[in-house]
Amino acid sequence: MGFDEDATRDLVEMLAESEEPSQVRLLVDDDVLKWLRDDFMLASTAAELLEADVLEWRAAAGRLDDTLLVTEEMVVSLLTPTEEESAALATDDEEFVAAVRERWNGHWEEGEQFDLRTPAYSRVLDTFADEFGSAVESDFGTVLESAADMDADGWLDEVAVALLVAAKHGQLLYDISRWGEDAGVASKATFSRKKTQLEEQGLLETEKVPIDVGRPRLRLLLGDERLREADTEELASVAHEMLSAAPA
Repeated sequence: MGFDEDATRDLVEMLAESEEPSQVRLLVDDDVLKWLRDDFMLASTAAELLEADVLEWRAAAGRLDDTLLVTEEMVVSLLTPTEEESAALATDDEEFVAAVRERWNGHWEEGEQFDLRTPAYSRVLDTFADEFGSAVESDFGTVLESAADMDADGWLDEVAVALLVAAKHGQLLYDISRWGEDAGVASKATFSRKKTQLEEQGLLETEKVPIDVGRPRLRLLLGDERLREADTEELASVAHEMLSAAPA
């Protein structure tokens, strides 16, 4: 409880990688959970743990001055005097542990529910496969995980990745934006805005596809030869280079 952003990331990743994770209640400042919500890969992984009843979180009602790991039998105080240094002080004194547990249980009860508004990662991939097929879903997962380690000033987010992968496979903007809204990834309007931005940066092109009734649909296409020639594993890095080189 009282974890900062780095400790929260480490906790989520540790639980996700564990074959038999323990059940954990995470009580942190509201700002930490808002930060978590802004990281799609991390938030969708946390949502996965929530659905599996592994992780539960709340926003603390007041400021948390201590960073503690509290178990049934032990209390561990985590100390980070500098970014490069950390230490842990632990005690298994029964009376002390009981007192700390009572205190933090009270803080937990006072805490507020916090909605990440992010779907579980497996549900994102499953619905993508249902809509576009397993081959397209595999590319989406590969590019999404590659992009998670890159910083393109927020350009190469989950919506941009979905659009680029859809363009790689010649999918319709209508279909990918409908999927995104139904899956809880982003609204149709968000997909439309991101499509326009990526067009302006030269990463996407569109062509009109007539339909029987109504306005023509737009087919998404990759807008640069470098993207069209890139392997799936390279698509995120090539897009990142183009976005970084584009004029502000």
